[in-house]
Amino acid sequence: MPLGAAPVRQLDAPAVTELTEIARKIVADFGGSVSRPELLSRVAEAAADLDKSFQRKHCRPVDTDDGLFVLRGLTVDDTDIGPTPASWATAGDSAAVWDVLLLLLATTMGRPIAWDGQQDGRFVHNIVPSPGHEQEQTGASSTVLLSPHTEDAFHPERAHLLMLGCLRNHDSVATTAASIRKVRLSEDDLALLSRPELPILPDDAYAEAQAFAGPPPHVPALWQSEDGPTLRYDPAYTPLDQASPEYRAAYDRLTAELERVSVAVSLEPGDVLVVDNDLVVHGRVPFKARYDGTDRWLKRASVRVPGRRTRPPAEADEHGYGQAALVAHV
Repeated sequence: MPLGAAPVRQLDAPAVTELTEIARKIVADFGGSVSRPELLSRVAEAAADLDKSFQRKHCRPVDTDDGLFVLRGLTVDDTDIGPTPASWATAGDSAAVWDVLLLLLATTMGRPIAWDGQQDGRFVHNIVPSPGHEQEQTGASSTVLLSPHTEDAFHPERAHLLMLGCLRNHDSVATTAASIRKVRLSEDDLALLSRPELPILPDDAYAEAQAFAGPPPHVPALWQSEDGPTLRYDPAYTPLDQASPEYRAAYDRLTAELERVSVAVSLEPGDVLVVDNDLVVHGRVPFKARYDGTDRWLKRASVRVPGRRTRPPAEADEHGYGQAALVAHV
């Protein structure tokens, strides 16, 4: 698996200064509380005033078959951000400037979204290893491989873009990524995987959704959009034992191809990884958490892009397991 094979968009010094000063001013004006609803309106106003060349150069859509890029140039003071929280629930408004930085970037690229049932409806999540969750298929895990997956694959209103801002990564823990645009599959496999044969169930971060009583919708793993194939993939929460032998074999070939083209991106503090959630599955290599305040710490934001047509129209009829996406109307 190649290490660090991701396109980089380097922020220049004026852009870094502009973004950082705006974020610090907003945090100061809101008393450090980034969960207040009115903050989103303030962020939207600030994002609209960002230099247009910055928006065209750095926040343009993902435009390669890699399906991702790293925005580099922002800085992190390892002492100033404080210790890595023990869990998202205890993080509060830690490193609040970075919440606003991610929201500024997210609002420039689309509309930030949050979820009723995840991290108290916050628009920016803290991704940290948590004691007792080491083996889960969630962002709180550590010792287990976080399997490649589409973010929130179970839901029809999942993000188009996923943003991961790195605050701390002393152990160079790698995020894995694989693009559907780089795999090689036969026409027969493409046709099989485009059938709605199996459901994708809610992951362990959504306890309420897992208890939803409605029948799970069957969804295709692949779809041919106008611009090329897109995917919806989460094998850890897909009941593959219910598939026909032909479909299971095609799915296994898709998995093998995604493994073949996978890259490992070791984020540095200040890096922001932007992933096209329709093209790329992402995961994380295993690591040993210390729980001493120095562990890996990411901030995560999810973005929907208005008017994007990269998904089957039938998704509009899905119930989403009772989970509502909270969209920032900016």
